[in-house]
Amino acid sequence: MISGSIGFSVLLSLSSSLGSLAGADTIHVGPDGHFLTVSEALAAAAPGDRIEVHAGLYREPTLVVDQPVELVGVGWPTLDGEQEREILRIEADDVTVRGFEFQDVGVSYVEDRAAIRVEEAGGCRIIDNRINNAFFGIYLAQTHSCLIRGNRILGAAEKETSSGNGIHLWYSRDITIEDNQISNHRDGIYLEFVEDSRIRGNLSTENLRYGLHFMFSDGCVYEGNEFLSNSSGVAVMYTKRVTMLNNLFQDNWGSAAFGLLLKDITDSEIRGNRFIRNTVAIYAEGSNRLTVEENELRENGWAVKIMANSQDCRFSRNDFYGNTFDVATNSRRAYSTFVGNYWDNYRGYDLDRNGIGDVPFHPVRLFSLIAEQDEPSLILLRSFFVDLLDLAERILPVLTPKALQDEEPLMAPWRASAVAVTRGRPG
Repeated sequence: MISGSIGFSVLLSLSSSLGSLAGADTIHVGPDGHFLTVSEALAAAAPGDRIEVHAGLYREPTLVVDQPVELVGVGWPTLDGEQEREILRIEADDVTVRGFEFQDVGVSYVEDRAAIRVEEAGGCRIIDNRINNAFFGIYLAQTHSCLIRGNRILGAAEKETSSGNGIHLWYSRDITIEDNQISNHRDGIYLEFVEDSRIRGNLSTENLRYGLHFMFSDGCVYEGNEFLSNSSGVAVMYTKRVTMLNNLFQDNWGSAAFGLLLKDITDSEIRGNRFIRNTVAIYAEGSNRLTVEENELRENGWAVKIMANSQDCRFSRNDFYGNTFDVATNSRRAYSTFVGNYWDNYRGYDLDRNGIGDVPFHPVRLFSLIAEQDEPSLILLRSFFVDLLDLAERILPVLTPKALQDEEPLMAPWRASAVAVTRGRPG
């Protein structure tokens, strides 16, 4: 009886231990953890497990995640690529990566090495990581329904040919990129063949080419982002149904720099954005059926450059302040409409006091047409000769596009009027 009791007790204890092991879903990596390396933990993990990697420096071969797990850094552990390799590759759905520092992904001219790569997977979450000195920061290819949030991605790009992008998406859909900080890459954020995705609340600054670059990416929204001091702010190319709301494009200067470059896009909306101190705030070429409303364009070289092959675009309720040239074009014909905008250069009158000028405003300066054909002539920009030229054109407008005019120029900035109306509403 005693031996039987002992045997039963041992069996019960063993059963309890096995049950506890089977139920364990958190694996610790570190000097006092279950494993010393992340690769060992990944090999031992089961689907749904949580792997906590504790503070330290981890130099391992490229880590491959091939099942749904949660990979969490505790105390900012560092995963080091040693300038030789990609660091983390995700090949499974529903993987979370949070709280790591990634560093030193080496440059390669034959492969797009990244700190974090996601391939043919969905439902992944890359949140609150720090990525330093990586060729590509976060790279998603053929993915869907992923979230990239709260990451700080700092590159060390010096030349476009030897640098990658901060966040790179290719053939993906339903991706959310929000609240990230990206700087010193070729492009801060790059999208190619991406659909129905959202880019919001990001800061993209000091990148060699574009803060954000769209190619063949339909139905996307970018909202509340800041694009500062890039070679160009944003380029949207060969795309339709893009919505651009409440972004800031500022200090994007250079001989070929734009706040927003629109190339062959259609049926898109640009609303509530601020364009401040850019070489060209908005440049549109081959772009049709754009709605450009309620934007602020201040202290730019050219506020709007719209080429003759852009048609049926409507500019309304925009505020133009202190720009060297408000509007420039390469044709005397006008295929787009400007109506109900505020122009600080408008010198008309409002006899009926309805807030709308009684005479149209011609925003295209004669000298802008000359400069478009002969850039060296810009050296005369502040000269008395140019002042006389502009005065003569205002009195007798015969050379600038007669059809390109604002029939209802606002007497006061639209944004100020909108704020006043909003504040005056009851309750």
